[in-house]
Amino acid sequence: MSDSIEMIIDPRPTDLGDFEVRRVLPYRNKRTVGPFIFFDHMGPAHFPPGKGIAVRPHPHIGLATVTYLFEGEILHRDSLGVVQPITPGAVNWMTAGKGIVHSERSSDENRAADETVHGIQAWVALPKEHEQTEPAFKHYPSDQLPEFEQDGVHMKLIAGSAFGREAQVEVLWPTVYLDIQAKAGAKIPLPDDHEERALYVVEGGVRLMAQKFQKPRWRC
Repeated sequence: MSDSIEMIIDPRPTDLGDFEVRRVLPYRNKRTVGPFIFFDHMGPAHFPPGKGIAVRPHPHIGLATVTYLFEGEILHRDSLGVVQPITPGAVNWMTAGKGIVHSERSSDENRAADETVHGIQAWVALPKEHEQTEPAFKHYPSDQLPEFEQDGVHMKLIAGSAFGREAQVEVLWPTVYLDIQAKAGAKIPLPDDHEERALYVVEGGVRLMAQKFQKPRWRC
């Protein structure tokens, strides 16, 4: 495994109408990192009363979406009949398989007040033998995900395995997906048991391989 930085990707803004996301993957000459094929940073987007997220019903097929919020709430509805508020720190894993339709909106209650929505939505490729599996949606509350300190750095394991720990989130590929929070001057260890690794700076900045990066930047 190489410890060098293969690529630095600047997120590209994508307008979704009521708010903007910054897309990292896919990139023109870096389509995936491990099983991750799309990576979108949502917000922070502020909505005054009467406004909110209103992503209309749309289909997915042959992949899985992973939604993780830092702030705010999104109401998920899908063609399986699932209605699930997505809240900060929880993991919401939707397996499209042979096909699912879902919408993502602000609830009536949240739309009536000021709200800020901030999070990440990643899309994961399914192994070929699972591309036509039955669709499914699974919600993992925040308190079910491993949280721990590693060398003085606070981490939350969103999915996969790292540092001898494994998240309950069902994945079909070996992977690691971490929420890392560190104070200024802290050294952040990166798990070295995965061939491809990438780091996305949501807030603040990091120094990696003697190079300093400010948000939002993606290194892989």
